[in-house]
Amino acid sequence: MSVVKSFSVGNGDMFYVNHGSDNFTIIDCCLPEGLADSIVVEVKTKQKAKGISRFISTHPDEDHFSGLELLDQHLSIVNFYCVKNSATKDDETDDFKKYCELRDSEKAFYIHKGCTRKWMNLNDETRHFDV
Repeated sequence: MSVVKSFSVGNGDMFYVNHGSDNFTIIDCCLPEGLADSIVVEVKTKQKAKGISRFISTHPDEDHFSGLELLDQHLSIVNFYCVKNSATKDDETDDFKKYCELRDSEKAFYIHKGCTRKWMNLNDETRHFDV
Protein backbone atom coordinates (compact mmCIF):
# COMPACT_ATOMS: atom_id res chain seq x y z
CA MET A 1 0.00 0.00 0.00
CA SER A 2 1.29 3.45 -0.90
CA VAL A 3 1.41 6.23 1.67
CA VAL A 4 1.18 9.89 0.67
CA LYS A 5 2.31 12.49 3.20
CA SER A 6 1.78 16.22 2.95
CA PHE A 7 3.91 18.34 5.26
CA SER A 8 2.38 21.37 6.95
CA VAL A 9 4.87 24.01 5.79
CA GLY A 10 2.86 27.22 5.75
CA ASN A 11 2.39 28.66 2.27
CA GLY A 12 4.71 26.18 0.56
CA ASP A 13 4.24 22.63 -0.67
CA MET A 14 6.10 19.43 0.13
CA PHE A 15 4.89 15.85 -0.19
CA TYR A 16 6.28 12.37 -0.44
CA VAL A 17 4.85 9.15 -1.77
CA ASN A 18 6.15 6.01 -0.12
CA HIS A 19 5.02 3.63 -2.84
CA GLY A 20 3.96 0.06 -2.16
CA SER A 21 6.89 -0.93 -4.39
CA ASP A 22 10.56 -0.04 -4.14
CA ASN A 23 9.88 3.51 -5.39
CA PHE A 24 9.92 6.72 -3.36
CA THR A 25 8.80 10.10 -4.71
CA ILE A 26 9.26 13.59 -3.29
CA ILE A 27 7.04 16.29 -4.76
CA ASP A 28 8.28 19.85 -4.31
CA CYS A 29 10.39 21.11 -1.43
CA CYS A 30 9.63 23.65 1.25
CA LEU A 31 11.84 23.38 4.31
CA PRO A 32 10.95 26.23 6.66
CA GLU A 33 13.31 27.16 9.47
CA GLY A 34 12.48 25.15 12.56
CA LEU A 35 11.04 22.22 10.58
CA ALA A 36 13.79 21.58 8.04
CA ASP A 37 15.86 19.15 10.11
CA SER A 38 12.93 16.96 11.20
CA ILE A 39 11.49 16.85 7.67
CA VAL A 40 14.87 15.93 6.15
CA VAL A 41 15.37 13.16 8.74
CA GLU A 42 11.91 11.71 8.05
CA VAL A 43 12.29 11.83 4.28
CA LYS A 44 15.78 10.35 4.43
CA THR A 45 14.60 7.53 6.71
CA LYS A 46 11.62 6.64 4.50
CA GLN A 47 13.62 6.91 1.27
CA LYS A 48 16.57 4.84 2.51
CA ALA A 49 14.95 1.43 1.95
CA LYS A 50 13.82 2.18 -1.61
CA GLY A 51 15.56 1.22 -4.84
CA ILE A 52 14.40 4.19 -6.92
CA SER A 53 13.94 7.69 -5.58
CA ARG A 54 12.75 10.64 -7.60
CA PHE A 55 12.13 14.32 -6.99
CA ILE A 56 9.31 16.03 -8.90
CA SER A 57 9.33 19.80 -9.17
CA THR A 58 5.89 21.05 -10.15
CA HIS A 59 7.13 24.56 -10.97
CA PRO A 60 10.02 26.90 -10.10
CA ASP A 61 8.46 29.12 -7.41
CA GLU A 62 10.36 29.73 -4.18
CA ASP A 63 7.67 28.05 -2.03
CA HIS A 64 8.13 24.88 -4.10
CA PHE A 65 11.94 24.63 -3.99
CA SER A 66 12.88 26.39 -0.74
CA GLY A 67 15.41 24.14 1.01
CA LEU A 68 16.26 22.20 -2.16
CA GLU A 69 19.98 22.71 -1.62
CA LEU A 70 19.75 21.26 1.92
CA LEU A 71 17.62 18.35 0.73
CA ASP A 72 20.11 17.55 -2.04
CA GLN A 73 23.01 17.66 0.45
CA HIS A 74 21.30 14.97 2.52
CA LEU A 75 19.70 12.84 -0.21
CA SER A 76 21.82 13.37 -3.31
CA ILE A 77 18.93 13.80 -5.74
CA VAL A 78 19.65 11.62 -8.78
CA ASN A 79 16.29 11.71 -10.61
CA PHE A 80 14.95 15.25 -11.02
CA TYR A 81 11.61 15.52 -12.83
CA CYS A 82 10.39 18.90 -14.07
CA VAL A 83 8.76 20.62 -17.00
CA LYS A 84 11.41 21.82 -19.42
CA ASN A 85 11.88 25.53 -18.82
CA SER A 86 14.43 28.31 -18.76
CA ALA A 87 13.07 30.19 -15.74
CA THR A 88 15.20 32.97 -14.32
CA LYS A 89 14.88 35.15 -11.23
CA ASP A 90 16.09 38.68 -10.58
CA ASP A 91 17.13 37.60 -7.08
CA GLU A 92 18.70 34.14 -7.42
CA THR A 93 18.69 32.33 -4.08
CA ASP A 94 20.97 29.36 -3.42
CA ASP A 95 17.91 27.12 -3.69
CA PHE A 96 17.01 28.56 -7.10
CA LYS A 97 20.59 28.02 -8.24
CA LYS A 98 20.31 24.36 -7.09
CA TYR A 99 16.99 24.07 -8.95
CA CYS A 100 18.66 25.35 -12.14
CA GLU A 101 21.66 23.08 -11.65
CA LEU A 102 19.43 20.01 -11.34
CA ARG A 103 17.05 21.17 -14.11
CA ASP A 104 19.95 21.60 -16.53
CA SER A 105 21.89 18.47 -15.53
CA GLU A 106 21.93 14.89 -16.74
CA LYS A 107 19.82 14.09 -13.65
CA ALA A 108 16.85 15.92 -15.20
CA PHE A 109 13.95 14.20 -16.88
CA TYR A 110 11.50 16.55 -18.54
CA ILE A 111 7.87 15.72 -17.97
CA HIS A 112 5.37 16.35 -20.74
CA LYS A 113 1.98 15.02 -21.74
CA GLY A 114 2.28 11.37 -22.70
CA CYS A 115 5.87 10.94 -21.49
CA THR A 116 7.08 7.53 -20.42
CA ARG A 117 10.14 6.34 -18.58
CA LYS A 118 11.31 2.99 -17.32
CA TRP A 119 10.32 2.61 -13.65
CA MET A 120 8.30 5.81 -13.67
CA ASN A 121 5.33 4.37 -15.54
CA LEU A 122 6.85 1.48 -17.52
CA ASN A 123 7.62 -1.88 -15.91
CA ASP A 124 10.74 -3.93 -16.47
CA GLU A 125 12.21 -7.11 -15.04
CA THR A 126 15.51 -5.47 -14.16
CA ARG A 127 16.53 -2.53 -12.02
CA HIS A 128 19.36 -0.10 -12.89
CA PHE A 129 20.25 3.19 -11.25
CA ASP A 130 21.90 4.66 -14.33
CA VAL A 131 18.77 5.17 -16.40
